[in-house]
Parts: sequence; C-alpha cells; structure tokens
Amino acid sequence: MEIDTQENLYFDDSVEDIKQSQQGNDEFEPIVLHEDNHILVVVKPQNLLSQGDDTGDKDLLNLLKNYLKVKYKKPGAVYLGLVHRLDRPTGGVMVFARTSKAAERLSNQMKDGDISKKYLAVVQGMPKFKIDRLVHYLKKDSQTNTVVQAPALTEGAKRCILDYKVLESSGTYSLIDVKLVTGRSHQIRAQFKAIGNPLVGDQRYGGPKSRNLALWAYELKFIHPTTKLNLVFRVFPPEHTVFRHFNIERYINVYRPE
Repeated sequence: MEIDTQENLYFDDSVEDIKQSQQGNDEFEPIVLHEDNHILVVVKPQNLLSQGDDTGDKDLLNLLKNYLKVKYKKPGAVYLGLVHRLDRPTGGVMVFARTSKAAERLSNQMKDGDISKKYLAVVQGMPKFKIDRLVHYLKKDSQTNTVVQAPALTEGAKRCILDYKVLESSGTYSLIDVKLVTGRSHQIRAQFKAIGNPLVGDQRYGGPKSRNLALWAYELKFIHPTTKLNLVFRVFPPEHTVFRHFNIERYINVYRPE
C-alpha cells in the first residue's frame, strides 16, 4: 500500500500524574492524542481494562463512549469500535474507530499487518542476543489466565512472533524495544519468560516485583481510514515507573512540536 504523506504526532507528559489527578472525579477525561470524525487516538492508563469483562470493572471503551456522549451531547447510544486491545496492566497508545466504515478499514489493516505496534519493556537479566526474532507457539491456560509455551501441533496453540532489540542493559535489567508481528494476549510477557527474561513487575510470569508492569505501547502507526495519511503516534511511559532509570530519549526519534 502506497503512502502519500506522513504525519508525526508527539505527546509527552506524565500519564501517571494525569491519571492520579482524576481519581475521585466522576467524569473521565481521556488523554486524547488525536480526534476527528473517524478515529479517536488516546493513551490507555495502566491497570485499566481495554474492554469490559466479567469483573465488571471500569474499562476504557465504555469510558470513551461516555466521554463522546457528554462532549457532543448525543442523546442516544454512541458508536465506538474497538480495533485492538492492550492487556490490563499495559498502558500506551490505542486507536478506536468512530464509524463502522473506519472500524472495518482499520480491522483490515490489522489483519494485513499494516498497523505497526511498538513497545518498551524492561526485562530481568540480559537476553542472549541483542537483536532477535522470537517465534513460539503459545496456548492459553484458562484456569490460571496465562498463556504457556506449547509444541507446534498442540491443539489450541497459536504461533506468536515478535522482533526485539536491546537498547540498554545493566546486566541485571535490560531496556527492550519490541515490535509485534502477531498480536496475541500476553504475547510479549510469555515470550520473554520463555527465553528466561521475564518482565519487571510481571509476577504472573515469574518477573521481579514492581509497582507496575514494565510494558508500555509507545508507538502506533497506521493509515488513516479516510484521508490515507500515514499516522505515527508516540508517547513516553510514565515517569514514576521503572522506565525512569533509562535514557529513553536517546533511542527513540520523537517529533517535538515548538
């Protein structure tokens, strides 16, 4: 698919500060990176569901629907399409579709691999290779709500692929740039556990204890469903997390507005 124009958008703030300032407020104020008649791009806070589940806890999708309903004074139900998900403890950039046409086109991009998602992660130890592609077959364990490595021919096992690069390492902990090739639930967490380098804060997968999971969706690239612009959104992780120990700006090319 050919791209005529590229638009770079940058957002830099302490997401944790904003999230804390909203505690106790009934009206949810999302961190909006971009909004038009077709799409809504926001920052998902860590430990918030992308979509409602059996817990009944608040979720980003319904909070955003209410945000649009209040902002535009819509009398009826508000349409907002969920294009992709982030695991509950993972924060970062997400795009939602404001029309069914946009949802269909973005979903097709997702299926065709035209949407690029990059993450920052902090793992325990130093991976054997500085740059590598991980390929595993993972199967969900519904009893423990985890995914586990399984032989390729195992029923229910799905092929999972990611590319990574070690940006910085102290030997004890390493900052990793991760690009997903496939997008499975818990994929990054399970694959780094499989190579002996679990994520910091990911006790479910054997990682060292920390206040938050050290996984952040920092970059999202996709083609606007109507304008066909190639959109790039980047956001740094919250400053109050383990990421503060690394000089992230050294590794990420960010477009800073004047």
